[in-house]
Amino acid sequence: MVGNVKISIKELSLKIGEDTILEDINAEFESGKIYGLIGRNGSGKTMLMKCICGYIRPTSGEIWVEGKKLGKDMDFPDNLGVIIEVPGFIPYYSGMKNLMLLAGLRGKIGKEEVREAIEKVGLNPDMKKSVSKYSLGMRQRLGIAQAVMENPDILILDEPMNGLDVDGVEDIRKLLESWRQPGKLVILASHMTEDIRRLCDVVFRMEKGKLKAE
Repeated sequence: MVGNVKISIKELSLKIGEDTILEDINAEFESGKIYGLIGRNGSGKTMLMKCICGYIRPTSGEIWVEGKKLGKDMDFPDNLGVIIEVPGFIPYYSGMKNLMLLAGLRGKIGKEEVREAIEKVGLNPDMKKSVSKYSLGMRQRLGIAQAVMENPDILILDEPMNGLDVDGVEDIRKLLESWRQPGKLVILASHMTEDIRRLCDVVFRMEKGKLKAE
């Protein structure tokens, strides 16, 4: 892989039963940029993101992440932060305790980094309230904190603004803008036109499983 290309997708297709979900996708994603994915529900955006994350294996084609082939050199990309669909947390633990448990699985960061991530998304790390009592917007903020807490080089975010109020949306937009820097890459799916207009350097449209540059 050459230069600052972090993700390369080559002739990727995905079939589930008789249904073609993704068809002959070719794309490159460079560091220092925020990429937008737009398209109707069911167009394939989420499935493409799941393939990049290693959650789903494509029927054919290749995905290369930072020079390593997914499914051959690694099962899941390293240095990746993800939010796809509704984040799952242990409901009777606080947000801080949930993220500390997740951080402990990989052992890359400690309490200070977790606190900082929670504060970045506008939550209070000392709040004792259990996640079961969080609003949808608070859960979404916590999910984004989980995605960014290890300071990953790549962020894959599927509708990260879901459930957020106006202030929350602005907080997360500013956080994502801070990721537009050398060595970092963001791939963002959003139905919000303002997110795409303000945040994205390059926009792709998904239509019936095909990826087209806007």
